[in-house]
Amino acid sequence: MILSHDTTGSGPAVLLLHAGVADSRMWAPQRAPLARTHRVIRCDLRGYGDTPLTSDPFDNAGDIKALLSSLGERPVAVVAASSGGNVALQIASEWPDLVSHLVLLNSAFALPATRSLQRFARREDALLEAGDVAGATELNVATWLGPEADDDARELLRTMQQHAFEVQLTAEEDIHQNSGPAIDLEAITAHTLVVSGGQDLDHFRAIANHLAGHIPGAKHTQLGWAGHLPNLERPDEITELLTDFLAEFPG
Repeated sequence: MILSHDTTGSGPAVLLLHAGVADSRMWAPQRAPLARTHRVIRCDLRGYGDTPLTSDPFDNAGDIKALLSSLGERPVAVVAASSGGNVALQIASEWPDLVSHLVLLNSAFALPATRSLQRFARREDALLEAGDVAGATELNVATWLGPEADDDARELLRTMQQHAFEVQLTAEEDIHQNSGPAIDLEAITAHTLVVSGGQDLDHFRAIANHLAGHIPGAKHTQLGWAGHLPNLERPDEITELLTDFLAEFPG
C-alpha cells in the first residue's frame, strides 16, 4: 500500500513527516513557502489522515521508502516532528544515501521516559480507558502546543488528534506494526539540524541533546519560546529556519 500523499512545487524534494498527534495537515503553513524552491511531499502515516490501518504487516520507515520509490525521489530532505522524527532517523540511518538533509523538530527517540512524560501517558491512558476520547484529545492539545499557539492552531490539532483516535481505536485488533530498522545515529550522513523547544516536556529536550551529540556534524537550535510543535506555534519563524537551513547546504 502506498501512503496517502500530496506533492507541490518543483526542485529538490522535501519530505514532511508529521507528529503522532497530527497528520500531514500540520504542515499547511510551510507547504506553499517551501514549494517556491522545492518539490514538497506530505504524507499520512498509517492510521492518520487519509491513510487507513490495514491488517498486513508494516513498518513506517518501510512505508516511506516505498513512497519515495514510487515517486522516483532520491535523495530527499526530510523534515520531521516528534514521532515522525523517529521514523526519519530510521530512514536516515538505514538508507543514508536516501536522505540529504534531516531536520528534527522535538524528535522522538528511545530514551527512558521522564516523569513528566510518564504522567502524561498515565492520564491519557486513563481517559481512553474511560471512553473519554474528547478529554484525551484536549489533554493532547494542552500538552503538545506551547503558549505561542493561536486558536486556529489549537483547533487544527484538535481535529487531527480526534481523527487519529477515531481511526486507531476502532481498528481491528490484528494490526501488525513492526518496529522497523534499528537506529544507528553514527551512520547518519545527512546534513542535520536538531530543534528543541524550551516549553516542551523535558523528555524531548533530553532527546535533542542526545541526538545533537551523537549524529555526526549535527547542529542544535534551541527555541526558548517553543512547545512541542513549533511549526504551528510560530509558523513564519519555523518556515524561515527551514528555508535557511536547506539553502545553507544545497543539493
